[in-house]
Amino acid sequence: MVRRKRNENDFEMQSTTDEVSMVTEIKADAESPSADELTGELPIMTLRNMLMFTSIVMPVTVGRQSTLKLVRSALKNKQHIIIATQKMAEVEEPGINDLYPLAVIGRILRIFELPGGTTTVILQASNVKVRLEEITSSLPYLKGRVQIEPEDMSVKDNDEFMALMDMCTDLANQYVDASDRLSPDVTFALKNLPKDHIMVNYICTNFPFSLDEKFELMSKDTLKDRLYNLIQVLNRETKLAELKHDIQMRTREDLDRQQREYFLQQQIKNIQDELGNGQEDEIDELRNKGNAKKWSKEVAATFERELQKLERINPQSPDYNVQLTYLQTLLSLPWNVFTTDSLNIPNAEKILNKDHYGLEKVKERILEHLAVLKLKGDLKSPILCLYGPPGVGKTSLGRSIASALKRKYIRMSLGGVHDEAEIRGHRKTYIGAMPGRIIKSLMKAESSNPVIILDEIDKLGNDRQGDPASAMLEVLDPEQNNTFHDNYIDLDYDLSKVMFIATANNLSTIPTPLLDRMELIEVSGYITEEKIEIARRHLIPKEMLANGLTKAHVKFTKPAIEYIIENYTRESGVRELEKKIGKVMRKIALEIASDKFTGLHELKADDIKQYLGTPEYSRDKYQGNGYAGVVTGLAWTAVGGEILFVETSLSKGKGERLTLTGNLGDVMKESAMLALEYLKAHSFLLNLPEGIFENWNIHIHVPEGAIPKDGPSAGITMVTSLASALTQRKVKPNLAMTGEITLRGKVLPVGGIREKILAAKRAGITDIILCEENRKDIEEIQPLYLKGLEFHYVKDIKEVLQLALTDEKVADAIDFEAILKKEKEQEAMRSKEEKTPII
Repeated sequence: MVRRKRNENDFEMQSTTDEVSMVTEIKADAESPSADELTGELPIMTLRNMLMFTSIVMPVTVGRQSTLKLVRSALKNKQHIIIATQKMAEVEEPGINDLYPLAVIGRILRIFELPGGTTTVILQASNVKVRLEEITSSLPYLKGRVQIEPEDMSVKDNDEFMALMDMCTDLANQYVDASDRLSPDVTFALKNLPKDHIMVNYICTNFPFSLDEKFELMSKDTLKDRLYNLIQVLNRETKLAELKHDIQMRTREDLDRQQREYFLQQQIKNIQDELGNGQEDEIDELRNKGNAKKWSKEVAATFERELQKLERINPQSPDYNVQLTYLQTLLSLPWNVFTTDSLNIPNAEKILNKDHYGLEKVKERILEHLAVLKLKGDLKSPILCLYGPPGVGKTSLGRSIASALKRKYIRMSLGGVHDEAEIRGHRKTYIGAMPGRIIKSLMKAESSNPVIILDEIDKLGNDRQGDPASAMLEVLDPEQNNTFHDNYIDLDYDLSKVMFIATANNLSTIPTPLLDRMELIEVSGYITEEKIEIARRHLIPKEMLANGLTKAHVKFTKPAIEYIIENYTRESGVRELEKKIGKVMRKIALEIASDKFTGLHELKADDIKQYLGTPEYSRDKYQGNGYAGVVTGLAWTAVGGEILFVETSLSKGKGERLTLTGNLGDVMKESAMLALEYLKAHSFLLNLPEGIFENWNIHIHVPEGAIPKDGPSAGITMVTSLASALTQRKVKPNLAMTGEITLRGKVLPVGGIREKILAAKRAGITDIILCEENRKDIEEIQPLYLKGLEFHYVKDIKEVLQLALTDEKVADAIDFEAILKKEKEQEAMRSKEEKTPII
């Protein structure tokens, strides 16, 4: 049975066995109206959602009052009517433009009054197709005039027609089988209908094609054309129906498989329950583990409460796994489980010295902590922050500390962490919730007093997900971290016994409140002597082992190591040095594997080029004092100290122009302007000729212009360079200096003294001028590294100039006084000539 759901006043089409019997009783020569009957005015019955073809009988449900009047009048008077179709079903009072132009002439066979007030009429279409000409009246129902549309429905008794009819019948049956929109009763009708225009029109009328397609079929004037078009439509609709049926079957199979899996899971659960391996055993196991834990009463009560909640949850529920994971996390934490510290201070000192060369401050601080712990028996662990350039051993130092204390070692990288939940964890109610990194580190360590390295703490970021640096405040505050609260476990955990060691490259990016909670220990860069010892003690044996070599294959002399450091690396740490040593080792390993090994390689400085190629870097060397205005300064860089030269030249010109070049930053430019203004204000100190600043342009340049330079520490260097250029006096040989200046002439202290001093020593400097307040920095440097250097401490620029400038003038010195005197004489001569009258 085919039903089309109707809205209010919609007609409902239905095909039943009674209808089929009625259709089969229709004869090809069904009663047709005469030509005279069609010339007049006829009632128009409009159908919604269906289009009726000629020679077809169909039941139709009537809803509109005007249509009820029409059918009753037509049955009573045995009058023919026009059966037309609306283009839009929503139109209540259709006009000529709202109807399809083709219609059929039919009559009312019978009217049925059904329960519920529904009226059904049986329509019989004649074999006359007409075209609507006009609508003449709309009251009490539609009436109009038509014109007969010629139509050739005669059957050509030939093989082609019979083949087309068979194909049409087969496709129609296939469509009925594949579609769920037609009743199987339609198949009965197709078997009993004659294979002529009646069957074709029956399929066109009753099959659920679109109204436009049906109108296109009705527009065909011959049976053969209509049959061809119908086969095309049936072929398409059949394929679509079969595809839809296949999709429905696959979906049903998936649902059946899911149901089957569910039932199997239930059976597995029942079997496990029978065998004693079900939920009860799992809960009993959790409870037994909980009873063996050393946690507080509060934690024990929380665990038992959460365990009882787990008992009430269905194991098939997603909440079961969430709750089970939470309880397993509580059990995995090392509540009140501690490792025993090794308080053997000489042994700890031995381990620290073995693993790391230098780093005296850090080693001293760790030994102090062990000493107090040994005397007191209990001590809150310190929060240390090791800061310094990359590659100096900050991270590996933490492993040595853990080894010295015999504690568990955990490294936690914080670089790029920008989510607060990474530190504090997620609320356990969220999908995929997990504890924070601190709690996970303790679970991994299986101890409540490990050494945790907070690596790259200066690289913590923040965004819309929170500020992890702020979350670290609780972790790193000794007064708060005994009650650290993780969002996931939702219980306080004692972190006061954990030894946190943070590492950082740059303190300026760490928030001040976080910085205030840590004890800062600077791990400065290594000097050349320290790098040589580190290479001999650690790097060479490590790379020898990594490349499969032994002491019988290669030996590095001290000059060879120094040559690599000076010419192939430029760093504060030793990472690049390790890579270069590894490269040499690989070259030797290739010789051995190629059977070209001739014996022990005792590498000297001259042999390094053979393995590493042309030197990559060159250290600046002192260039002498043969030029006026060239002074050696000292600079700090991220890879250690460097010397730099400040050059000043003078050129004739008016306007007191100062030119600064060398990629200088704002602070360094301000130092140059300060230096010039000071000398202008104190020109009497140097006996500078009057008018020198007005008649000479000054150009200050710092070489290696592609490298950005900034900072105030070149202040006294610029003053000395300007003074030397303006007086043409030589600068004291083998002299370097560093210090900030003020407009009043005071010399202020600067940083990076250790690195600057070592750079000066490498460059062959013997005398160094520093601020008096930097004396304390020199006292902290081992005397071994200061050998051959003499320090001059100053408070005022006057002292700098007295120490730096000699009384000797450079060769080809400019005689400013003679030049200025000559210019004045020339100016006076020109003035006199202008005043002389011309006769």
